Amino acid sequence: MLGTEFRTGSPNWIDLGSPDTTSAATFYGNVFGWDFVSAGPEAGGYGFFQKDGKTVGALGPLTEEGAQSAWTTYFKTDDIQETAGQVVAGGGSVRAEPMDVMGEGWLAQFTDTQGAKFAVWQPGKTQGLEKASEDNTLVWVELHVQDPVRALAFYNSVFGWRSEEMQAPGMTYRVLSIKDGDQQDGSFGGVAPLQEGQQEARWVPYFAAADADAIVSAVESNGGSVLMPAADVPEVGRIAWLADPHGAEFAVLKPNPRQG
Repeated sequence: MLGTEFRTGSPNWIDLGSPDTTSAATFYGNVFGWDFVSAGPEAGGYGFFQKDGKTVGALGPLTEEGAQSAWTTYFKTDDIQETAGQVVAGGGSVRAEPMDVMGEGWLAQFTDTQGAKFAVWQPGKTQGLEKASEDNTLVWVELHVQDPVRALAFYNSVFGWRSEEMQAPGMTYRVLSIKDGDQQDGSFGGVAPLQEGQQEARWVPYFAAADADAIVSAVESNGGSVLMPAADVPEVGRIAWLADPHGAEFAVLKPNPRQG
């Protein structure tokens, strides 16, 4: 289960690149109730989404030429230089070389072998997100890709992730877990084949929702769009795929109650 006691390979940060950070902060504030707190004048417009004073994500301006608004998922690394080498050895590419972020930690940004963008964070003073797996916080991350088997081989070579197949409507879904410990407790995301209408490989963050339908309504009333209406997925919960007004994709999940 995705939490805030981060271990190697687990998601430990998410941020949104947006062409209009002011309107993006307003949108997500209206949808999830988040506050936006600037990281300061030296941060170039970067700041933090917070819930109850705890960081649940971040927001900053687009920095790459030609970049489109999108959420980026970061995974924990204990040795960012080694991870960068493993990405390249596995056939991926480096978009942003490892860099020190004002003593808070080290980050690097990559693209996998099928074009999905992701990043890593080596903690310094900042370990990562301060809330997860509760309402209106990150609960799951999902890779949509043309060839799931090829993707699994790449990420296993970088992070040592394990996977377990499960059958979902119209597809084989692969649940991801970190390399150490119990596989179920260490699960944090999944890999799904690209669906009809999807053109590019991508990582999509899922946010927990007390009421997925209410989030869908809030997205629509605040200028966002619905990519997949809220629907019940057996043994998982109620899910909807959405996009903010600038096209950044995300999803919400009202998980089924745990049994036992």
